[in-house]
Amino acid sequence: MNQQGFQPAQRLIDIASAVRTTPDLSRAALAELLAHHDESPDDLTGAAFSDEDARELRDAAVLMSGILAEADIDRAALALNRVLAAHASAPRLSRHDGHAWHLHVDHGDDAGWGAWFLASGALALARILSEHGRVTWGACEASNCRNFYLGTGPGSPRRYCSTTCASRARVAAHRRRKQQAAPTDGRPSR
Repeated sequence: MNQQGFQPAQRLIDIASAVRTTPDLSRAALAELLAHHDESPDDLTGAAFSDEDARELRDAAVLMSGILAEADIDRAALALNRVLAAHASAPRLSRHDGHAWHLHVDHGDDAGWGAWFLASGALALARILSEHGRVTWGACEASNCRNFYLGTGPGSPRRYCSTTCASRARVAAHRRRKQQAAPTDGRPSR
């Protein structure tokens, strides 16, 4: 079990990134991601998490990807409000499967996987936006990367999902600048 408690924003980032990278992500891969985020193994097998549930979750991840790619605070807030209006209900505290008390805003224990994901993900992003006063998430700016990031720490706003992507982008930019500064008389530059 995750010792830090539920992290719905990170779960959103991980699932949306996985679906963005692999749009037809399998039910088994989604179940593995959910298990990594402390969803009960009993809830991820057989009829409890069917192929239809996986499709619903993938569709929800695609919808949330549009919000995760939105950098404008006003447009992000309006999009989050639309998702919350459509998929959330009055907040309630829940404790199940050995977890500590945590907040649920879906339409009840019988809500589908997609509706649950939309409600919990939208609430997580809305809390982050209101606490930080800005959009702290986004799509990685590294070329050939399809991941999202969540940047809630101090310092400059993030632009990359990982230090690997940031380093790769810096090296590529350095090489471009060096190539552009190279003399045109055929002599090698130093």
